[in-house]
Amino acid sequence: MLTPITAVTAADPYPWYADLVRDRPFGWHDGLRLWVAASAEAVTAALREPGLRVRPPAEPVPPGIVGTPAGEVFGRLVRMTDGPVQQRYKQVVLAALGQPGTDQISALATEHTSRTLKQAGSAPLRELMFSVPAQVVAGLSGLDEPAALEASRLVADFVQCIPASATPEQQAGAARAAAALRSLLGPALTEDNAGMLGELVRTAYASGWTELEPLLANGIGLLSQTYDATAGLIGNTLVTLARGVGEVPHEPAGWRAYVREVARYDAPIQNTRRFAATPVRLAGTEVAEGDPVLVVLAAANRDPAANPEPDTFRADRTDAARYTFGAAAHRCPGETVAVTIAAAVVAELLAQGFDPTALDGPVRYLPLANARIPIL
Repeated sequence: MLTPITAVTAADPYPWYADLVRDRPFGWHDGLRLWVAASAEAVTAALREPGLRVRPPAEPVPPGIVGTPAGEVFGRLVRMTDGPVQQRYKQVVLAALGQPGTDQISALATEHTSRTLKQAGSAPLRELMFSVPAQVVAGLSGLDEPAALEASRLVADFVQCIPASATPEQQAGAARAAAALRSLLGPALTEDNAGMLGELVRTAYASGWTELEPLLANGIGLLSQTYDATAGLIGNTLVTLARGVGEVPHEPAGWRAYVREVARYDAPIQNTRRFAATPVRLAGTEVAEGDPVLVVLAAANRDPAANPEPDTFRADRTDAARYTFGAAAHRCPGETVAVTIAAAVVAELLAQGFDPTALDGPVRYLPLANARIPIL
């Protein structure tokens, strides 16, 4: 029997999600000891409810990294905080992520993908899913190639501290990585930097904000924000292509549309969590202060009330409801960057002769509680 957690790595969780949306759109799960929001209506309400926070009110930073460089970065990330300060940070991050155009992002992702394929002499899919996107974001941030490569290695260790399931060893590794990332990114955090790190500084200074530590933390956040989502987007796009779903695109805009539909159809981020800072009412139900809420984004993506014919893959959907990247105060600011990188990586991979039908068959997924990332 699936649960909202085990469904993330199931071969096909979507019939089960459909049952959940129909029969129990919002309810308490005794086994997991949390509320589960599954329908589009319940998910929207949860994401927009100001009384629900992204962290437990009494635990803004995971205990295992409190007082470490990882904890100092974690506590300042826009995705891990709430309130007026978070909104101020987010406006700066939005400006930074909006600085590179899709053509620039796509060209850099294509260049890195082509180089990686030539150096490997084959299709190193894991590297294309994880390392290449991180290098692209680092390059867009204004780092040179050696620093971008090092940043991609370090962010892989840093993101291990984010899940609640992180082990002490992973948290220790994340602390070391955070310290190294601060040293690596610090010199690039200047107004003269033409990349996203420079845009962070310029936007902050223009608004009268001169504190550098929050900017440095969210500079690291630029790298970590899209790490799992981009890997899952690339992997799930390849799996979708392998199964012959949808028409193979032939130009960049078509690829971006295809990847956006993958984000809805087989979401790389399947769920997220919220915690009640005060008593709130969701879907006609009282949620007590302190209660956790699991927000099942992937189920809402397939809710027929939000998307007609939700089980049909259609890259040409107009006004599709995609919950994968969240909503309201915590809507992911890196959606365009992630989609554009994923589209360019997959397009170049196929242009270099890779046949995705080679992947057709049973697929296993990384053992993660919220991210659906195939092992390819």
